[in-house]
Amino acid sequence: MRFGLHAIGVGTGADPAVIAAVARAADESGFATLWSGEHVVMVDRPDALYPYSDDGKIAVPTDTDWLDPLVGLSYVAALTTRIRLATGILLLPQHNPLVVAKQTASLDVLSRGRFVLGVGIGWSSEEFAAVGVAFDGRAARTIEYLDVLRAVWRDDVSVYSGEFVRFDAVRSYPKPIRGRRIPVVLGGNSDAALDRVADHGEGWYGFNVPRRQVVDRVGYLTERCRQAGRDVADLDVVVALLDGTPDDVPAMSAAGVTELVVVDAPPGDPGAAVAWVRELAAQWGVGT
Repeated sequence: MRFGLHAIGVGTGADPAVIAAVARAADESGFATLWSGEHVVMVDRPDALYPYSDDGKIAVPTDTDWLDPLVGLSYVAALTTRIRLATGILLLPQHNPLVVAKQTASLDVLSRGRFVLGVGIGWSSEEFAAVGVAFDGRAARTIEYLDVLRAVWRDDVSVYSGEFVRFDAVRSYPKPIRGRRIPVVLGGNSDAALDRVADHGEGWYGFNVPRRQVVDRVGYLTERCRQAGRDVADLDVVVALLDGTPDDVPAMSAAGVTELVVVDAPPGDPGAAVAWVRELAAQWGVGT
């Protein structure tokens, strides 16, 4: 089982010197992936419930620095040589898919094929309203946008006609360097989210999953993959535990998790951040 680190892009993890320290230390310590999430805007009094906490509230204050993950990971690409770089997650239906295809292919080239695109449908209706995208239908929009991304990455000349996107005979370069594809992992912990993984993804990123639910969620995904004619063993099963400790590592591996993600905020001092990453690696058995 691999280990990921979700620690850059937000709060103290948005400072360039801290990002550099965390990224280099994670690369050297054996972490498999650096994850960075996204919110374009936050609101002070949301009506929408945050689905990844027990109380329905996101723990990040609304005035916290929150970097665009594709920009932040491009910075990390120049600082590292081995570690994978992943959005965890990008709110795909809020973006123009042709722009995302260009941005992600560019990041894949700059990182020499180390980029993983994690996407989700989003949960904040206020955020969708702010960016001018309909909240209803966002799941269907996400699936169509994934189809667009893969077509643009793959084809020399791309043509598309769907419910949300239409274009004719366009070219988009550069292409991703691993066979003109980028691995796509889909976020969300619900049955519907796992259905999307089985039907459309190369992996699942379960964020803030209670440890008591992991076996059930992986079991559901396994069965849905079987129904879709797929083997769950061919997918990345990535989990960030809501309440995990290093003692949970054997159980997560036995449950079929292929990457366990440690979610935490680094200290604001770059020197302390290096020691912090190394200590996390030692605690979780990274590289052993």
